[in-house]
Amino acid sequence: MLLDLTIVIPTYNEEQNIGSCLEAIGNDFAQKVLLVDSNSCDQTVATALQYGVDTINFSWNGQFPKKRNWYLRNHTPTTKWVLFLDADEILTPEFKAELREKLSNPLDNVGFWLCYTVYFMGKKLKGGYPLKKLALFKVGAGEYEKIDEKRWSRLDMEIHEHPILNGKVGTIKSKIDHRDFRKLEHYVQKHNEYSSWEAFRYVHTVTNENLNQQFTFKQKIKYRMMESVFIGPLYFLGSYFLMGGFRDGAKGLAFAIFKMSYFTEVYCKIKELTQTK
Repeated sequence: MLLDLTIVIPTYNEEQNIGSCLEAIGNDFAQKVLLVDSNSCDQTVATALQYGVDTINFSWNGQFPKKRNWYLRNHTPTTKWVLFLDADEILTPEFKAELREKLSNPLDNVGFWLCYTVYFMGKKLKGGYPLKKLALFKVGAGEYEKIDEKRWSRLDMEIHEHPILNGKVGTIKSKIDHRDFRKLEHYVQKHNEYSSWEAFRYVHTVTNENLNQQFTFKQKIKYRMMESVFIGPLYFLGSYFLMGGFRDGAKGLAFAIFKMSYFTEVYCKIKELTQTK
């Protein structure tokens, strides 16, 4: 039986990934699967059409809302649940089975945190901090955070924002396989953009009590740590030793060092922003 679920896949030039993503979903799982595409110039849309998947085109005007909120506001799903899935994220049989179970008896949950595998330099990591996203929730239970994007980011889709939901949130433990095999150069470029976003957001939110109240417990800890230059080394120690990053050998060590560099970069950008005020 098809789940009362819409799966939304935001895309831009994902022809190498979208076929595998749609193949893993299958045609006997969700009531609706569709792409929200940002004017791809490759075969992303054509591939989706071969799988019988509809596509909605999105052109960002540089203001709120971005892609996910724009979809929720302008093409509200008719199903009870909505799942946002990236093109390089593969639904495993274990995840699909647990999702069926949870949605058949969601208790009073209006959303679920989802767990993902992490790849670095082509290797699936065994250790390090887990990757989780709040990407599955009831339609109408909320939307992604409203962020002033005029200064913060040129990306047309919500990245670090999470949905603000009215109700209890659970967790699905079975992992989605996040097959991000892009080269290290892309990883570095992406995290340079993300670190600027984090710094601008920190400066904006530390003086905004309403935004602070929307943060999860984990986010509150992270933003408090951003006040210290030790955030990078502390992340390294936690990821490599406490969370078992050492089990991945040299790549696990390199991954922890890259993450330490990322959070140190966030700290330095925060200091630059606050010093110029």
